[in-house]
Amino acid sequence: MTTLREQECETLNVTPRANGASTRSDGQVTSIRLRPRVRPGRRLARSSPWRPKTDVLAELSEENGFQGRIRRPPCAGDAARLAPHSRKEADVSATDETLADLMSVVVSGRPDPLVDVGLAGAGAEIHEAMREVREALAAVALAEAPLAPTLTLRRRILESVVSRRREPPRRALLVVDMQNDHLTPGRPLEVPRARDIVSALAQRLDTARRENMPVVYVVDEHESGDSDLDVWGAHNIKGSEGAGVWPPLAPKAGDHIVTKPTYSAFTRSSLADVLGTLKVDTLVLTGCLTELGLLATATDALQRGFAVEVPPETQAGATAQSEQMALGIVGLLAPYGPARRDLLAAVSAARL
Repeated sequence: MTTLREQECETLNVTPRANGASTRSDGQVTSIRLRPRVRPGRRLARSSPWRPKTDVLAELSEENGFQGRIRRPPCAGDAARLAPHSRKEADVSATDETLADLMSVVVSGRPDPLVDVGLAGAGAEIHEAMREVREALAAVALAEAPLAPTLTLRRRILESVVSRRREPPRRALLVVDMQNDHLTPGRPLEVPRARDIVSALAQRLDTARRENMPVVYVVDEHESGDSDLDVWGAHNIKGSEGAGVWPPLAPKAGDHIVTKPTYSAFTRSSLADVLGTLKVDTLVLTGCLTELGLLATATDALQRGFAVEVPPETQAGATAQSEQMALGIVGLLAPYGPARRDLLAAVSAARL
């Protein structure tokens, strides 16, 4: 009776190997099987959490006979072509398909931020499996003989290494729109979730001041005749109590205050000049609303070359779902390369 393993090898025209890799007659590796550990007589249900073998890296190492070059990654279609002979084989094949899909994602060359966003809603077992698949493929790559880069590639690598920062990041803590009109219960533009972060934000402010990290308050401010009020209603009117910073988070001596009239803290404000004077290259964004002010400010900051950090415990959106959406977008983006290079050069020069 032909086993499932033999069927697969026959389909791919390869020779089975004991360590889970398959090779053609010329010795080239064509596929790698990462299988979960299943005790004899126990079925692995499709809905059950699973975990790849903990010794998968050892199985793929040279010490266990792994040699050759990957010609193509395994994919879900390979398993789909194979007809399992039992329910147990079907369940194991389903797990193999998941592993094969993860491996295909890794070798596709998609940037890690895109992959992380795509897996944001996956369970913990999928994230663990992705980590092990990446480690397994790294072990395969390290087992290969190194190739000499072309002159162009060598130049790019050297430029990349030279351009990497050697100094620690220079951060500034920005507190965005934590104002009375947003935190007072019953106000038209109240953000109830913002009151939940006050304690954590106060602690972060104390830490920043203690460590001499610059603190910048970004406050929304409108003239009484501002047409923006036609859309959002009266809020944060210049000189009013509602425009003031929430008392438990009040600015202290040495802090900076920047006013803005719209979503982004960079629009029609002095923020760019303040940050230039402070010689910072990384912004720690806190406050509310995550989906509006923080997201707009983060996008502008990234375009200007700043790295952006948004600590989850010190940001507040309208809902948990919209918060996660905004945080996912910020996490997906990277600083604009040329602007980042120029900014780091300016900051480094200021430290000399």
